[in-house]
Amino acid sequence: MIFISNKDAQLNEEIRDKEVRLIGEDGSQHGVVSIDVAQKMAIDANLDLVKIAPTAKPPVCKIMDYGKYKFEAAKREKENRKNQKIVELKEIRLSPSIDTHDFDTKLGNAVKFLKNGNKVKVSVRFRGREIHHSSLGAALLKRFAEAAEEFGTVEKNAKLEGRFMSMVISPKAQ
Repeated sequence: MIFISNKDAQLNEEIRDKEVRLIGEDGSQHGVVSIDVAQKMAIDANLDLVKIAPTAKPPVCKIMDYGKYKFEAAKREKENRKNQKIVELKEIRLSPSIDTHDFDTKLGNAVKFLKNGNKVKVSVRFRGREIHHSSLGAALLKRFAEAAEEFGTVEKNAKLEGRFMSMVISPKAQ
């Protein structure tokens, strides 16, 4: 029989308690037994004795094939990661004196990002004395949000941070 050592759970000879509550391989309860009896039952079944609830009084141990259990847990974890959608934050930079066509191009890019399920951070960069006219940037961001509201909602309203005014638009649920 192969003994598998692991930091997650104590196995076989690593269990040092005098007595444990034992659960059989089929889920049946064997009650509180000494550790020697539990290890003998695991060896007879050609399986591992695994401590599954170390904080219980007495600790709970189960007879199982630990290698198979770890394999199936890793397989479930991999399947869950595969089904997960990672949302990226895409950034679009504007300037307060942006022209109409440039604005439409940037808006088209933002709509494309929102359709792909990504969040969009829209920033207005103020250069030099433009910072004194931050109301122009706020109006520009408001216009951008209204133009993109069919595809996304404003998650974080426009806020001035240093020389940048930015807001975050998240995609609408489809």
